[in-house]
Amino acid sequence: MSNSSKGGDGFMGKKMMILGASALQVPAIKKAKELGYEVILVDYDENAVGFPLGDVKLVVSTLDQEEVYRQALIYQPDVVITSTSDGPVRTAAYVNEKLGKKPDLAYEDALCATIKSHMRDRLREKEVPIPEYYTVNEFQELKEAVDKLNGYCIVKPADNAGSRGVVLVDMGRKGEGKSESQIKNDDDKLREIYEYSKSNSRNGILMVEEFMTGAEVSVESMTVNGETTIITITDKKITPPPYFVEIGHSQPSSLSEEIQAAIHKVALHAIQAIRLENGPSHTEIKVTDNGPKVVEIAARLGGDFITSKLVPLSTGVDMVGSSVLLASGEEIDLSVKYKKGSAIRFLQGTPGRIKKIRIDRELHSLEGLEEFVLYKKENDMVGGMESSNDRLGHVIASGADAEEAIRIAEKALSMIHVEIEEQ
Repeated sequence: MSNSSKGGDGFMGKKMMILGASALQVPAIKKAKELGYEVILVDYDENAVGFPLGDVKLVVSTLDQEEVYRQALIYQPDVVITSTSDGPVRTAAYVNEKLGKKPDLAYEDALCATIKSHMRDRLREKEVPIPEYYTVNEFQELKEAVDKLNGYCIVKPADNAGSRGVVLVDMGRKGEGKSESQIKNDDDKLREIYEYSKSNSRNGILMVEEFMTGAEVSVESMTVNGETTIITITDKKITPPPYFVEIGHSQPSSLSEEIQAAIHKVALHAIQAIRLENGPSHTEIKVTDNGPKVVEIAARLGGDFITSKLVPLSTGVDMVGSSVLLASGEEIDLSVKYKKGSAIRFLQGTPGRIKKIRIDRELHSLEGLEEFVLYKKENDMVGGMESSNDRLGHVIASGADAEEAIRIAEKALSMIHVEIEEQ
């Protein structure tokens, strides 16, 4: 599907290829259109909600680097970008390099920002604080890594996101004071975890990592010509083990100024390590007893509406618009306009079929509520909370500070009633 550009001033005749057309990419698509770009959208889902907003619709996987490159040769975009997805970061870097455009992140560095095994190796090389880790390809390697970490660790795919395939292993030291049958049971349990995590890994590689305790945050940043500005720190709320699904975010962080300064230092170190020249970054950090350590770093905007909704509400900074402008070679304004609070909370469910959804009338007039969205409807089947795909909806709230925004968001959640029938 192809139509002529309908945009505004300054970029008439220029083309931007955006990898991804899901709801999380929509703000970037809209900004590109506002700037007057002809927008070429790429997504494997022919029904992606962003497609109607673009000019060219390409039903192609954003992970298929060669096919995206082939389409880029046909449509000749001036720039290729993505917004909130990890995998397409690699594709964008690959295609921009093949087209002879100066990349804001080289393809080699894009691997370090999207594949956890490469990421861990680079961060360790650059002496960025990280957990102890092992990269494994086979079940026997996983068993050995679990033993080295005393039977208490995290297993996760090397190349996925949204908590898919992330599991806590808790077995105690294998073999110490255990009978043969207990050891066999441990192996069976570990095999189940291995198969589950492997099924969520695109390249078949798994990471076995030290389990870190402490508050978890993400750092929302923008780098321009190698100089990074940290916009804000986001506090995270996560489900308890064995799965680690993010069910809430809030800004600004409630951590002390001293801890936040230490987080800033580690985040900047990590961003330098992956050699990001221009563009956004989203660095997840755990505040351990031994100081902040990097969980993961992404050379993209934060998902879960962190940068598209929470950052503008709490700081007045438009990171989405800035990322599109930066890709266009334009100057951007990252100055904080005000200091307020914002929060998102996700609706959780249990396995079964949604029998009934009821929303209290008062929700629609709740002061401070910015948005509420349901992802599911009555009669839909839902799973447990094993990944972000299992969330049922979200609410977003703003307030004078983070505490007020969280209180409003959680009150809004309490007004949405989902009755689930076990199957």
